[in-house]
Amino acid sequence: MARLLSTALCLAFLSGCAAVKPWQRGRLAKPSMLLEPEPESALLERRVYQNREGSTGGHAGPGGGCGCN
Repeated sequence: MARLLSTALCLAFLSGCAAVKPWQRGRLAKPSMLLEPEPESALLERRVYQNREGSTGGHAGPGGGCGCN
């Protein structure tokens, strides 16, 4: 019984694998899966932030700046 169950599970897991051709990836990619769904908007926001803070880099960490804006 355990052998039959493990065989059925292996077949179920292996049936979900499929080879995706390079020309099919664009069709399968979803915009909601991007780290930044709107890269142009994120670039503009980073640029505004850099101008406001007076520094660049370290987007995710604590930064400098006087905070007087």
